[in-house]
Amino acid sequence: MANDSTGLVSRRQCMLRMGALAAASGWGLPALAQADTVRLGQSVALSGPLAELGRALHEGALAGFAVVNAKGGVHGRRIELVGKDDGYNVQRSLANVKAFLDDPGLFALFGCMGTPMIEALLPLLKNTDVPLFTPLTGATSARPAGMRQVMNIRASYPEETERLVEHLATIGIKRLAVVSQHNSFGDEVKQAALAAAKRRGLNAVVAVTVENDASDAGAAAAQVAKAEPEAVFIGLAGKPTIEFVKAIRRERKGLPLYALSVMGSNATLEALKDDGVGIAMTQVVPLPTNAVVPVVRDFLQAWKAHGAKLEPSHLALEGYINARVFAEALKRAGPKPTRAGFVDAVYALRRLDLGGFELGFSEPGRNASRFIELTMVGRGGRFLR
Repeated sequence: MANDSTGLVSRRQCMLRMGALAAASGWGLPALAQADTVRLGQSVALSGPLAELGRALHEGALAGFAVVNAKGGVHGRRIELVGKDDGYNVQRSLANVKAFLDDPGLFALFGCMGTPMIEALLPLLKNTDVPLFTPLTGATSARPAGMRQVMNIRASYPEETERLVEHLATIGIKRLAVVSQHNSFGDEVKQAALAAAKRRGLNAVVAVTVENDASDAGAAAAQVAKAEPEAVFIGLAGKPTIEFVKAIRRERKGLPLYALSVMGSNATLEALKDDGVGIAMTQVVPLPTNAVVPVVRDFLQAWKAHGAKLEPSHLALEGYINARVFAEALKRAGPKPTRAGFVDAVYALRRLDLGGFELGFSEPGRNASRFIELTMVGRGGRFLR
């Protein structure tokens, strides 16, 4: 009897060791999925120059997952979102992602933020099966056709740019200035703007760049004003936006300005004050205060229940939508989801209507949403449709 007991203990110890080895090597995904929690990792700017954007995105996702968890989770499992602050710094982001990948309990990366950060972390995922769900960037570089586990929802920067230029052509603009940030984000939107202008018969009378520290924003504004455009396309984010807009308002007060969704943070609009009034910009989710739209109404209820201290914003709504879609795909992956099964379930979402926001995944490299609408900044930094 003693021998039998010893043998049983030995077998148990052996099984525990094998389980630990499997988890450490990434073989243990079915066992991972049998736990009562699905853990997600998010490297996001919770401090630094883009902290407001990061906090809104993170809190919106938490509000979405809180609703799911309050209803018992997905197949009885809670979704846990672990956010790590990277201050919008590539090296800090990489350190966060490496720590997540070393966690045997991690199911997926979710909502990681920023074009430079996503470009840097993609090589880390190359030889893994770790999903990267809804990174916050519209860059083409974040939509690699060869990486099935990278799944984007939001419309791309080139798509936003195309919609803006289409609108400008429709209202009869002929002379366009293009202002872009001196980085990979700016380069992409500049090329997209110039190509779209050429297709639609607009004359790009000047194309200038602004450094990330905005040190040359005044010179860029003077160059734009000298070219006498009828409108300005702005491919900037953060401080360069603020300094350029203030400078161009001094040069030519009433010149129509058009920008992408990344410009529209509350902090930017507060800094611009009256200089921001009248700027038109694209948005990739509905107006977050328009409760007539069902998904917005659901978001506002979740936002209130979550007790978030931030004002409802487009980015908070985007985080909420991303959480809703993740939970739906996880549900369809079945009671014992694996990473591979989850990815399959995502691409099986050919048409999902959240109530005023439709999306559909088709193939790697393509974003699921084509939603883009034009808004205008009104008094007090409020968006108007």
